Amino acid sequence: MQCGAKCFLVEVDVAGDVITETVYARTPVTARKTIRKEYGSVAEIISVAKKK
Repeated sequence: MQCGAKCFLVEVDVAGDVITETVYARTPVTARKTIRKEYGSVAEIISVAKKK
């Protein structure tokens, strides 16, 4: 975990299944990058929201 990191909820569509992942990142952009590294190009990111 990095200094200044926040918790983001990312909804991902992987092969027709919608998955909600919790990601710790500084910005929504880095949260998206983390999901793309994990699932690859087959995943479609639906939304990224800051967890309250």
